[in-house]
Amino acid sequence: MTNNLQATTTLSNGVKMPWFGLGVFKVEEGPELVNAVKFAIKQGYRSIDTAAIYGNEEGVGQAIREAINEYGIPREELFITSKVWNSDLGYDSTLVAYETSLNKLGLDYLDLYLIHWPVEDKFIEAWRALETLYKEGRVKAIGVSNFQVHHLEKVMQVAVLKPMVNQVEYHPMLTQAEVKAFCDSNGIQFEAWSPLMQGQLFDNPLLKELANKYNKSVAQIILRWDLQNGVVTIPKSIKEHRIIENSNLFNFELTREDMDIISSLNENHRVGPDPDNIDF
Repeated sequence: MTNNLQATTTLSNGVKMPWFGLGVFKVEEGPELVNAVKFAIKQGYRSIDTAAIYGNEEGVGQAIREAINEYGIPREELFITSKVWNSDLGYDSTLVAYETSLNKLGLDYLDLYLIHWPVEDKFIEAWRALETLYKEGRVKAIGVSNFQVHHLEKVMQVAVLKPMVNQVEYHPMLTQAEVKAFCDSNGIQFEAWSPLMQGQLFDNPLLKELANKYNKSVAQIILRWDLQNGVVTIPKSIKEHRIIENSNLFNFELTREDMDIISSLNENHRVGPDPDNIDF
């Protein structure tokens, strides 16, 4: 399974996606962003996850280009994800949004393009656009984000291709068991955003106990739990020591019992919006 930072899962279309990557949610444009992304790539990260709404695609693109030039890493070894925002959902507008993201990133293609939120009456047309991009060879894989089971079913009723990835809020207090089971049984790779619950789990007594037991940080315990659950994960960080710490997950394994203990923390508690009640 996952024994190093470049370990990959194979998506339903055969594309290999790293199990672990760097998220850049809410990281503003500027040198700090560029340096963090470059540092992560230098440390062995190969997956970078951004989105149109984050407003930082240009900085991410700059970092990627500089990393390719300075470290001699081929573009093909990197896995770059972006997402179409709600206001751009629709067939033509999604195609335009993809071009805009590519231009800002300065790339010829994306490895993964996602519909960011399941806006009713809009996501079906957006999915058709993603299928077009995929068929034209403009993107390596397509998927969705924040989709519940009924959203996925709706897409799959009309889709030629089913989503290859579903990226959702996922952490020990929100295990989304029903959505995960549906994705697992339909060959849709499950991916976690906000895996560390924006730092809100760092003081959890049970997780601290496990961190002591394994001589790891609470963050490392949670991220290892993700990986052992077969969940791709992209913790956000701009601090170099955190980027290193977060990726130091491959020299220990949680027991089945400890995995279950972590899962039992679930309270269906969200830090982000509820996909069934979005008004943005």
